[in-house]
Amino acid sequence: MHQHTRAPGRSDVLVIGAGPVGLTTALFLARDGWRVTVLERWPTPYPLPRAVHFDDEVARLLADAGLGDRLAALSEPADSYEWRTADGATLLHFDWSGAGPSGWPRANMTYQPDLERTLAEAVEARPEATILRGYDAVDLVRNERDVTVTAQDSDGRQHRLTAGWVVGADGANSFVRKHMPTRMTDLGFFYDWLIVDVRPHSPRAWHPVNLQMCDPARPTTVVSGGPGRRRWEFMRMPGESVEELNTEAAAWRLIAPFGQNPDTCTLERHAVYTFQAQWADTWRSGRLLLAGDAAHLMPPFAGQGMCSGIRDAANLTFKLDLVLRGAADPAVLDTYGTERAAHVQHAIGMSIELGKVICVTDPGEAARRDAFMIGNDADPERVLPPLPPPLLADGLLSRDRLGAGRLSRQGRVCHQGRTGLLNDVVGRGFVVASTTDPRTVLSARQLTFLERIGAHLLHLVPPGTQADDQVGAVDVDGFYVSHFTEDGLAGAVVRPDHYLFGTAATPDGLGRLVDDLQEQLNAPSAAPGDTAVTTPVLTLGSAW
Repeated sequence: MHQHTRAPGRSDVLVIGAGPVGLTTALFLARDGWRVTVLERWPTPYPLPRAVHFDDEVARLLADAGLGDRLAALSEPADSYEWRTADGATLLHFDWSGAGPSGWPRANMTYQPDLERTLAEAVEARPEATILRGYDAVDLVRNERDVTVTAQDSDGRQHRLTAGWVVGADGANSFVRKHMPTRMTDLGFFYDWLIVDVRPHSPRAWHPVNLQMCDPARPTTVVSGGPGRRRWEFMRMPGESVEELNTEAAAWRLIAPFGQNPDTCTLERHAVYTFQAQWADTWRSGRLLLAGDAAHLMPPFAGQGMCSGIRDAANLTFKLDLVLRGAADPAVLDTYGTERAAHVQHAIGMSIELGKVICVTDPGEAARRDAFMIGNDADPERVLPPLPPPLLADGLLSRDRLGAGRLSRQGRVCHQGRTGLLNDVVGRGFVVASTTDPRTVLSARQLTFLERIGAHLLHLVPPGTQADDQVGAVDVDGFYVSHFTEDGLAGAVVRPDHYLFGTAATPDGLGRLVDDLQEQLNAPSAAPGDTAVTTPVLTLGSAW
């Protein structure tokens, strides 16, 4: 961690937007010791729910941010998700029981106001961070060294705030994006849905936890809205106006067949949202960067909107940390856009394909769809169209590509007297893990470099083995050692966002991985400036 002082009105990073993405961005940077100011145009937090889901990877990232002990109270696992016909026949069944590859429940349903409040409390508890609510960004001036944003407070007074970097996590109508030479790629996928959030008066179990009703008369989604809450989503049908759908009377009428009425629940919100599929072609312009909805919008059918934004925060902040501490050339930030745009395009593509199956309103087409899905045993792998895996295709990844770009798995280790999930035990940062003591295969120069970037060295040993007090990590459940053996691996370098920089088949290969990482961090860009993102080609690799 780095402790810094700043002049009044100056921060290392200025984050615009205090939603989950902006707050997570600020929290990661503050935990690394950087001075962060968050500007939020609204004087009070938005009190109503929007996103309701995060997956096991994002749970792992929230735990990195210090919320691990709060996640059980903030969410409830969704162990099942079913798609059904109007008469109740199962079209698809997703088994989400147990922990996912990242060591947390596969699907977690949350109430966004509670999650945001917890994130804000964590940010406000950091002496490095400040949240300014009721401050609307109205002007921006940048040069080679910093950026100055003029913000107007709720009393009409203007304030100038300067930072080395500005992150726009300020939503679909982003102020920051308007100051960047970018456009939004729009796939033209539009559907209007009425969102109805309720709080049942009495606790009850819902089976399945999440349900998609593929009824051509009215495609409908029924999911958990977080602990103690429930959400319905109703598609606007042809010939139906937004105005007639978006009424309290319509909300009550549509949830009545599910046994919900003013005697059984409180209606917290009804709103019509237009689901869209877009992403920014440029994610970085000099010292300006985009994250979350400012950079991408997607239909909710895969539950990846907020998840993608928090992945943005994890990717961007570990690179900003390296740049701020002088351990990386600013050109490394160019890889943020290329990596995250590729990942987001996968999530958007997956959401659209699910939407194409769900949003069928022609009875004949729906009948053919249903027969096909039921005839394939409601198996998602046999029914849904194949899509490329969510890999990082190009960016800060090993040049030999062995294992590079895949999300690492997480198991339990015992290290320096602590036992738990790997990241909870070792903390955030690069991890250099090997079945040989990495200190014996890396040079003094390589070890110095790894210390400079805050990397954790781990010597993975089987259960029941005596481990070195400093770098030894007992693989409590045999999770890592068996995987290394099966895949013929001797070591791996894992990035702070948990994606593999690369893997090594031999101990010597670990040293080459470290050298490759150092070279890429120190490589200047060929031409500084704006970085456009093109559509990537996703490739397969090994997992750790």
